[in-house]
Amino acid sequence: MHHDDTNRGPSRANDAKGEAVAITGAFSYTGKYATRILLSRGYKIRTLTYHPERENPFSEKVQVFPYNFDNPERLRETFRGASTLINTYWVRFPRGKSTFESAVQNTRTLIAAAKSAGVKRIVHVSIANPSLESPLGYYRGKAQLEQAVSESGLAYTIVRPTVIFGIEDILINNIAWF
Repeated sequence: MHHDDTNRGPSRANDAKGEAVAITGAFSYTGKYATRILLSRGYKIRTLTYHPERENPFSEKVQVFPYNFDNPERLRETFRGASTLINTYWVRFPRGKSTFESAVQNTRTLIAAAKSAGVKRIVHVSIANPSLESPLGYYRGKAQLEQAVSESGLAYTIVRPTVIFGIEDILINNIAWF
């Protein structure tokens, strides 16, 4: 039996009517699946990335912008006209200047820029069991971001997956080696 899930979820293709959504990391493992679904439902997508020069797997269907954490005005312009921010931004492993602390500050900058540009809601991808008291920077940082999202004054949803995996996944393969 064929199951058609195109009419599931809060928005259908004919409901989007070209509504703009900003998604951090639309080319990332998690982001690309969200992007595919949003495009199939008629949303206009713009993404923020550290590598705007890389090949865009969605071609002209997705506008690409650099993060611009050091230029809040340019970052705000990236969000202007978008109704929603889907935030997948985070650092998996701290290295060099990319630390959990810098990711927290960068995400606060994203939230502030989105709000000042008129974004109405945030869908924030977190992790299961974040805690401000955690001795682990990863979980503590995720909890700090959830707090920032909830205090932003915007409508929000926080998604707390325990693990995200699939055919192209590397995390589960890495765990299997232990």
